[in-house]
Amino acid sequence: MKKIGLLAASISTIVLLAACSNTPKLASEPMPRSGFLPDYSLLVPMYTSVKDVRIWRYRISGVNPGSYNAVILDPIYLNQNATKDVSAEAIANAKVTLQASMVESVNARGNLKIVTKPGPGVVRVSVGITGAESSNDYLKPWNFTPIGLATNAAAYAGGVNAKTPALLVESKITDSQSNKLLGEGLVTVQGESFRTASGSVDSFIGMAKKAVQAAMESSANPNPTGQ
Repeated sequence: MKKIGLLAASISTIVLLAACSNTPKLASEPMPRSGFLPDYSLLVPMYTSVKDVRIWRYRISGVNPGSYNAVILDPIYLNQNATKDVSAEAIANAKVTLQASMVESVNARGNLKIVTKPGPGVVRVSVGITGAESSNDYLKPWNFTPIGLATNAAAYAGGVNAKTPALLVESKITDSQSNKLLGEGLVTVQGESFRTASGSVDSFIGMAKKAVQAAMESSANPNPTGQ
């Protein structure tokens, strides 16, 4: 449990900063595409000084954010099946905790109420934690794997494994009635920050909670991206 506090401290600044790659190594890697989002070509990288973190975002232009006053939160998608290291109970608990972080993020805004049915002025928010590991051959597509990767991140020490462990959180906002895409967000935490902040299901939850909030803030940012 001590690791959760460490993760919260080391990654909490993500919530305050929209981010892109801050190192040449990360900048050289292609944007991960798991298929969760409808259109990755719309995403625009954003600057940050947060180490080993990248954030892309898209926000449609020509829509008044004030015309929406309620939100439907879809159940969070967690790309993880039960294994000998990650129990079904642990997965269920992770989903409950991360769903609560979504509710917390919405309530913190103070201008939206959470509802369960589509209607006028209602947006739908979907968040997925897809997980990933990227090859050192940056020209190849990302190879997506279960989130259980976090529990054995220590195996990805320099020179031991040719893969880089990473956490990937994706979010999308749509009009609840028309299904029109209003915004998207994509957050990656990878490399050394992921490796040193992982090691257990609890530590994964601590890291993912901050990244989920960052992804939601990114996609909900009312400033259009110009795409």
